[in-house]
Amino acid sequence: MPVALWALAIGAFGIGTTEFIIAGLLPVIAHDYGITIPVAGNLATFYALGVFFGAPALIVLGARVPRKAMLVLLMGLFVMGNALTALAPTLAVALVGRVVTSLAHGAFFGIGAIIAADMVAPSQRVRAIAAMFMGLTVANLLGVPAGTWIGQHLSWRDTFIAIAGIGLLAAASIGWLIPHQPRPKNPRFAHEFNAFRNLDVLLAMGITVLGPGAFFTSITYIAPMMTSLAGFSEGSLTWLMLVFGLGLFVGNQLGGRYADRALMPMLYVTLAAQAAVLLLFNFVAYSQWLSVVCIFLMAAFGFATVSPIQKLVMDKASAAGAPTLASAVNIGLFNLGNALGAWLGGWVIAAGFGLQSPNWAGALLSLGALGLAVISGRKARSPETAAATSGR
Repeated sequence: MPVALWALAIGAFGIGTTEFIIAGLLPVIAHDYGITIPVAGNLATFYALGVFFGAPALIVLGARVPRKAMLVLLMGLFVMGNALTALAPTLAVALVGRVVTSLAHGAFFGIGAIIAADMVAPSQRVRAIAAMFMGLTVANLLGVPAGTWIGQHLSWRDTFIAIAGIGLLAAASIGWLIPHQPRPKNPRFAHEFNAFRNLDVLLAMGITVLGPGAFFTSITYIAPMMTSLAGFSEGSLTWLMLVFGLGLFVGNQLGGRYADRALMPMLYVTLAAQAAVLLLFNFVAYSQWLSVVCIFLMAAFGFATVSPIQKLVMDKASAAGAPTLASAVNIGLFNLGNALGAWLGGWVIAAGFGLQSPNWAGALLSLGALGLAVISGRKARSPETAAATSGR
């Protein structure tokens, strides 16, 4: 893999840390602001919605900016947003900070995925995208546990200051390692928007919303679930997030390695396995060691789908002649799924189904994603149907 992918991975590390750190900091943030856990969960929901709406807006606004320069600008937004969150005197200001931070997320991964894929041979493109997403998994392996520890022993505000520093390092790395990217010529966004009328693209994006959103339904509320049901101490959350991060790392490596060989079968297996693990987690959340196993497995199976889904959407959108906007929008859809998951998890808890209920709710989302994947796979094997729905 090209060394320039390290710059993308560092940016992904910072973004992954700020996105997932909320799961480990919800109790201390809720206590600091004097609010409930579900209300504090809006810090995850607003972030995810900001990614969803910010990705296409920034791609359009930055259409004539060279991709390398655009990545540096996005890291600037990332630093500003995390600094604002760290200094926020009220929850409302913290939510604004999270939205500003989120604006960098979708466009960064959308542009980064295209740059990564262009650097390698076609047979290695999922691996290249997975190499960028490796930063996201290492964030959960190292960044989130470290940030959780800082938040519990120093201050959650210090955590976000440290994340802003990672953003500065990412901006410098991009400027140094990423090769020159030419200025885009006459982007045809009217044509690119037509891709969203293509049924193949929409099916792939539906998998994006439901698949990774399934494990986010559970992990957003893992702190109260593990302390109240499994009997873990708050100090144990640091290494529980480490287990979660290890699962993401393993899943990303497996997904990148095997999806280049058989993309759709990989999705079938991982989505079905994720649903099974989440359903099991619903019944064993009172057991400490079984909870640890489920946290690892749901992360591994859940994240094994991410780079294959991104490649699937890029392939379908490229066939429709519109890869750039679709790539960025799809990253936003990952986070729309996260927002759906965070909301659904909070809703089932507030409705009185119990702290373990986000697990079975996530299992339903995973089964929905599996159904869409099966439909997409069958359409891909039917050239007549694909031609009829291609929009061309």
